[in-house]
Amino acid sequence: MNEPSALDVVQLTPAGRAAVATVRIEGAGACARVDARFEGIARRPISQLPPGRVAFGRFRLGPGVADEVLVCRPADEVVEIHCHGGPVVVERLVHALLAGGGRLLSWQEWVRRSFSSPIKAAACEALAGALTLRAASILLDQFHGALDRAVEGLCELAGQRRHRLAIGRLERLLALAPCGLHLARPWRVALAGRPNAGKSSLLNALVGYRRAIVHETPGTTRDVLTAVTAIDGWPVEFADTAGLRPAASAVESDGIRFAERRLQSADLVLLVVDAADWRVEDEALFGRYPDALLVANKTDLAGSRPPPASLPVSALTGAGIESLLAAIASRLVSALPRPGEAVPFTPEQAKSLRSAKNALADNDADAALARLGELLA
Repeated sequence: MNEPSALDVVQLTPAGRAAVATVRIEGAGACARVDARFEGIARRPISQLPPGRVAFGRFRLGPGVADEVLVCRPADEVVEIHCHGGPVVVERLVHALLAGGGRLLSWQEWVRRSFSSPIKAAACEALAGALTLRAASILLDQFHGALDRAVEGLCELAGQRRHRLAIGRLERLLALAPCGLHLARPWRVALAGRPNAGKSSLLNALVGYRRAIVHETPGTTRDVLTAVTAIDGWPVEFADTAGLRPAASAVESDGIRFAERRLQSADLVLLVVDAADWRVEDEALFGRYPDALLVANKTDLAGSRPPPASLPVSALTGAGIESLLAAIASRLVSALPRPGEAVPFTPEQAKSLRSAKNALADNDADAALARLGELLA
């Protein structure tokens, strides 16, 4: 851990209303700064508090204003204060600690400074945004050194000029990168299709609750509606877009433009068609989005004929929804990490690994070592 060079204050808990917030102050004079405002029941200076021991008392936030807090000294000249989590209390506590001078650090800055391994620091930061237990588990493996060890092993292989073996390992890491990049950022899946194909009903069926407004009038959805859920433990954001057809009004034209923009940025497109009303327009849309999953909705209706290569579903009855969810997960995560396996999870990590692979392919071990060193420095 890199020791602080000045008196620093950092709010370790997220901003917003909460039951308890934690504020940390560290550096020369941290204990004295807290002692100046803390009135503990035991009436002992914080500097005499055994490491790890908790003290209860009142912290003066200002003239005539105090908050009941718990204070802990995890190390010399490091104090953590656990106070009520309301934003006003936290703001006044931070302001009071900084009144005699010092720096306010974001928790991200504090994390990056606290760990000697950049990968470990990045994993700690990403863990704060993990949306599922599966994603958090993979990030926790990286926090505990899985990717550090993999990169160190690659450096050793490159130094020994064992290029073929190193390239094979790099290819595996890069195959896992798409999964890693979505551990703290959901995969984006967009529903597209003609108006009244049942996209909104299908969105509600996929996420398991009513998120989109369903109406019989074609073109009801004129904005992009999103909902975040988990599929097989992977975080996914669904987007219900406006029906794609020649616009009948300026408002609908805007909706279609927003829809097409969302489709271009999606990781996967679900092209939803009416199983009982397949048209040439659907064929044209499938030609525009050839990588889309073709979903034939409304198979509960009489006369439905799902087109070949489509996934038949009924948003109304739920038939086929589980199979569709499995197909979505398979398309999004084609390479599954093994328990404890190294997984790159930032764009910078993936870029460095790709550059190292290209350098080894050119028999340039020195360049590969330089690129790999960027991950460990």
